[in-house]
Amino acid sequence: MNDSDRDPLLRLSGLLARLPGIGEKSALRLALALVREDADYLRALSEAIGVVQTKLRMCEVCCDFSPDDVCSRCQDARRDQTLICVVAQPQDRMAIERTGVFRGLYHVLHGVLDPLGGVGPSDLRVDALVRRLEPVDGEMAVQEVIVATSPNIEGDATALYLSRLLAPAGVKVSRIASGIAVGGELEYADVTTLHRALEDRRRL
Repeated sequence: MNDSDRDPLLRLSGLLARLPGIGEKSALRLALALVREDADYLRALSEAIGVVQTKLRMCEVCCDFSPDDVCSRCQDARRDQTLICVVAQPQDRMAIERTGVFRGLYHVLHGVLDPLGGVGPSDLRVDALVRRLEPVDGEMAVQEVIVATSPNIEGDATALYLSRLLAPAGVKVSRIASGIAVGGELEYADVTTLHRALEDRRRL
């Protein structure tokens, strides 16, 4: 039995360190902060984690996380049904939604192409996107797909792949403008930058 098995603080710290963006020192600080919290907060936190695990699922349409089979955005008839904004992760959708500018629909890939990391098209929610572009009663509902992946090598490769894949469908495929710093992550961009990136998108 090692130290982390005997020491509950070290065990908690080790589990927290597995979260993205949390290093060992940050994990220990978080663990110590939790130790100092009152029992009501810890119970609420534990319950919230359990609910996320058991109640969240993927939306059957856009593949975003949702407590329902079809998320509230996909069910909202007031949104522009002719526009789909494709993002890599749910947090990217949240960042764009905060701008209040985009009123179309979304599609979450849950990743980007990364051949060196072993991530190919079959690992992403690409097939679900293609199905959304199929004509309904002979009419194309979707007119434009905006690829809003981060402006880095993987994001650009994903955008290029999607533009070639979706070309036969006859839908316009565009890419957000480069107002976001090259190599940057979409989720960290400020609202104004995201607004301009969407407004100044270019056709692929």
